[in-house]
Amino acid sequence: MSSQTPAPSSWRDTTIRDMLTADRLDSYLTASGGDLGKALALYEWNTRVSGAVMQTVAMAEVLVRNALDRRLVAWAASRPSASTWLDTAPLDGRGKADIAAARDRATNQGRLPESHGKVVSELSFGFWRYLVASRYLTTLWLPALSRAFPNGDKNVTARQPQVERLMADVGFIRNRAAHHRPLHRRNLGRDYAAVVTLCGWLDTEAGAWVAAQSTLPSVAAERSRIGV
Repeated sequence: MSSQTPAPSSWRDTTIRDMLTADRLDSYLTASGGDLGKALALYEWNTRVSGAVMQTVAMAEVLVRNALDRRLVAWAASRPSASTWLDTAPLDGRGKADIAAARDRATNQGRLPESHGKVVSELSFGFWRYLVASRYLTTLWLPALSRAFPNGDKNVTARQPQVERLMADVGFIRNRAAHHRPLHRRNLGRDYAAVVTLCGWLDTEAGAWVAAQSTLPSVAAERSRIGV
């Protein structure tokens, strides 16, 4: 058997730099003062912290959508129509299109029987974010969705823009992590606090659970070892 001598780290770093492309590494090189080794270490940390963001947001996403769904189910049950909220909620064209697409995915384009839970799970975080927007203040927020966040502002009207802002912040950091964007310039402590606060407004124990399970604080702290 023959063995191969590993390439010097500088050769490896140059190869990885070229494969990642200069454009992708630009912000990392800037942050590291042009030190390629530190730039790659920062990039590697960025991939780890992106995973921690997704792990944290994944918990929040399920908690939030289920809480909103429960309130919408109760709202629909109190109305004269026996239809599900998926059919009766007064949504705009975008919202209706999102539900139609989720139903297609959940039923494999109508080949499978429809399950409410499967449809709900196919609705994106962006759908739920827009559901708590001011456009639905009187139609959905006041009669139903505000009750999903009982630990928020006691004034339910004032609570709406606060929840909308938290949802937007969580959605933004989620999308950056999911699309492999740089996070090294983000205030990750603030992002973590937004997720925990949002879940805590749903339920105190839910917020504590997310905080206890999240790896984001510990992974974010690893950046200090890189020296940039």
